[in-house]
Amino acid sequence: MCNLYSVMTNQEAIRTIARVMIDHIGNLQPLPEVWPNTMAPIVRNAEGGRELVMSRWGMPTPPGMLKGKKVDRGITNVRHTDSSWWRRWLGVEHRCLVPLTAFAEPEHLPEGGSRQVWFARADGEPLAFFAGLWCRWTSVRKLADGETTDDLYGFLTTEANREVGAVHPKAMPVILTRQEDMDLWMTAPADEALRLQRPLVDGAMVTIAPPEAVSGR
Repeated sequence: MCNLYSVMTNQEAIRTIARVMIDHIGNLQPLPEVWPNTMAPIVRNAEGGRELVMSRWGMPTPPGMLKGKKVDRGITNVRHTDSSWWRRWLGVEHRCLVPLTAFAEPEHLPEGGSRQVWFARADGEPLAFFAGLWCRWTSVRKLADGETTDDLYGFLTTEANREVGAVHPKAMPVILTRQEDMDLWMTAPADEALRLQRPLVDGAMVTIAPPEAVSGR
């Protein structure tokens, strides 16, 4: 599962490609590593058009998985969209686009350790979007903070394509690279939008150096 990605592109590119009408986040600094339960930008539908906001990565965890736990660190990747837990958030009011420039999957090494393998678009374009869901939820995300109400997000996953599957056979994020697919995800009825829950075609991704090494591009 994808638990690490980067957002190294400029803010204007996000606004232009995602058709953002309202920007609430001020000056977006490069984010070479976005980890679960931290803040990152998303694009969501609002009354005045699509808006760019900061949100916390990790949708609410189903209650059955929280027994005995004092903290809900969230579910980052959503695969089973037919589950009643996730169906409540499949409407357009809870869909979002999550900008990324690269994402990482852990590769398990023969000697027993692991390393992060980073993937980006093979066509050289720096920006893509995860097909995401968001909600506003009250929970304990960090024990020191106690109960807080946060805007939370996660994104869909699906079976892996050839490149990602060579490192992580089980799954990859649902990544949108075409404008028509982004618009479909943000506007279409759920049954139609969920047809996008599919892998990118083989050859669409390449491995790259960690984002810190290429942030000056």
